[in-house]
Amino acid sequence: MLQRPQHLMQRFAAKRRVFFFEEYIPTDHSLPYLEYHPFAGTEVVAVRPRLPRSWGEAEREKGLAALVDLLLKLNRVSKPVLWFYTPMMYGFARHVDAAAVIYDCMDELANFRFAPPRLRVLEAELLKRADAVFTGGYSLYEAKRHAHSNIHPFPSSVDTAHFAKARRARQPGKTFGFYGVIDERMDLELLAQVAALRPQWRFEIVGPVVKINPADLPQAPNLSFVGQRDYADLPGIVAEWDVALMPFAVNEATRFISPTKTPEYLAAGKPVVSTPVPDVVRQYGNVRGVSIAAGAAEFVAACENALALAAAPGDWLPGVDRILGDMSWDKTALNMDQLVLQAIGAASVPLRVLNGRTSLGVSSMTA
Repeated sequence: MLQRPQHLMQRFAAKRRVFFFEEYIPTDHSLPYLEYHPFAGTEVVAVRPRLPRSWGEAEREKGLAALVDLLLKLNRVSKPVLWFYTPMMYGFARHVDAAAVIYDCMDELANFRFAPPRLRVLEAELLKRADAVFTGGYSLYEAKRHAHSNIHPFPSSVDTAHFAKARRARQPGKTFGFYGVIDERMDLELLAQVAALRPQWRFEIVGPVVKINPADLPQAPNLSFVGQRDYADLPGIVAEWDVALMPFAVNEATRFISPTKTPEYLAAGKPVVSTPVPDVVRQYGNVRGVSIAAGAAEFVAACENALALAAAPGDWLPGVDRILGDMSWDKTALNMDQLVLQAIGAASVPLRVLNGRTSLGVSSMTA
């Protein structure tokens, strides 16, 4: 998946060394070790720790701390900026002498299915240590603004040029699509009901199935789950749709999400129909080209209206493009970079420059 962390880190890598420390992978080897995987087309290096599968939690935490130290030592990194995407990695990285600590809180991970019990405790510790905190949307910012004195909302941005490739002439039809992770955040019952109400429409669902049983996915002749596709292929896939969908469930897991796909769908020139996710309603509720609907009947009606918009893009796309013009990942990365530099200064720690570039250590998540 190429999402917020990847978009940002490949931009930061233009003037920093970026090591993206991923979640550990079990191995049958008797000793822990690191794998290095350069992120294609960038200076970002994905670092994948491998730990003996027989180890318990305490051994894993100790082993991961040692691997972090090894990574810094082998690459001659002194006082890196530590950038966290999950509090779960703070437990084994808290000892690192950092120039600054950044927490980019994309989602309320504690609300996700199978969230580790320690997550809330570690997040409280990380918030206390962090020099700056970013949130993935406004709702999450409002929920956490009192937990930190230097917190800033950064809703989802978009690579407009990439998704604009989908704007090509095609024969209008009745094809509806969604791409993204398929998990407890998707309203599968709603999707099944809408497909049943409009059997003449085609629904294409693109993405990996995570944390739910594939056997529980709704089955219908006009509904297809096609699996994960590469980010580079998404414009070509979206180009074949008439309308883009966001059939999210309204639950604790979606309470604070700010879907990246909203501006991506719009950049691709597709009208969007979404359930009432708070940040979508707040940021796009008055945008022509985005319809908000709750319940199957209302969702179908919104899809009918979206089909009419798809047939007349000149009536609404110019207004959308003006909004998207201020939402680039380049601008978000630049604004974050200024706050990182301020955080380094506020931490009163000298920034060591190696080979002309500073060092940024990043922890990742899978969700």
